[in-house]
Amino acid sequence: MTASETNPVDPGPAQPSRGRRGLVVAVAAVVLAAVIAGHRLIPNVAGLGSMIDSGAPFLGLGIPVLALAALLRRSRLALLAVLLPTLVWAGLFGTAWLPTGGGGTVALRVASQNLRVGNPDPAATVSALATTEPDLIGLQEVGDDIRGSAALRDRYPYQATESTIALWSRFPMREHVGVDTGLGWNRALRAVVETPQGDVVVYVVHLGSARAGDTATRDRTVGMLAATLRRESAERLIVLGDFNTASTDRAITPLTDLLADAQADAGRGLGFTWPAAMPVTRPDHVLYRGLTAASAGVVRTPASDHRAVTAGFR
Repeated sequence: MTASETNPVDPGPAQPSRGRRGLVVAVAAVVLAAVIAGHRLIPNVAGLGSMIDSGAPFLGLGIPVLALAALLRRSRLALLAVLLPTLVWAGLFGTAWLPTGGGGTVALRVASQNLRVGNPDPAATVSALATTEPDLIGLQEVGDDIRGSAALRDRYPYQATESTIALWSRFPMREHVGVDTGLGWNRALRAVVETPQGDVVVYVVHLGSARAGDTATRDRTVGMLAATLRRESAERLIVLGDFNTASTDRAITPLTDLLADAQADAGRGLGFTWPAAMPVTRPDHVLYRGLTAASAGVVRTPASDHRAVTAGFR
């Protein structure tokens, strides 16, 4: 007998087959597709579901990782399975880059900007926004320094303020009142704006903050605003501001069930606005009814931690 016969080489622990490794990738792809499609069904325990909703578009980053793993495994099954989350993500989020129903002559332009508490130069922030030539500017986190801006008064002679909320207008405002959103103080306002095409009711809002593990205040303010809007009888209505609620978050549904979203109807892309340097979510919105959205976009302005949102209506 030879040495090799008496002392066979130990082959070591068995390695998983290529097919088995491909199956693992395929299962992971199916799970990812299910999470992308059903992220709003994840229980919202301690705000977890809301956080996942807000970051849902970024779940798509798992797709190229799984595709690479499938290629390395040389598994046709895994590659086919990766198509599933790809199609689901494209159906939910990719359509935001497709041509929309916008266009046409704009009769009314609006903009909204969270100025940021402690903004070192809020006048520069608003002046940059004013270069987009909106007819109405809704502001949040407003201080006394911007209320007295002479440069803004020249362009926007009509102004309504409520605590840290302001609306600047090129057109007369017949009335304005504070709106209770359940914060204990009014951080929203309602104004009737007399545009050349007729009255438009405009709400400027700054809803409650949402933090990891704590969305109760935000959720309560969304509910109270939705209840107010259900009672609102105005034919033409615009609601703009910082909702502290992403467009993909289930928490915004009570509002989007009542009003259309200008970015979804006439914008291009997901329109992220926060944080300004590299935005990853969209807490700032322009919602409406009784008008037709012709355009929508996002504007980077100096000194604020939010980018501004704009919309044009015909």
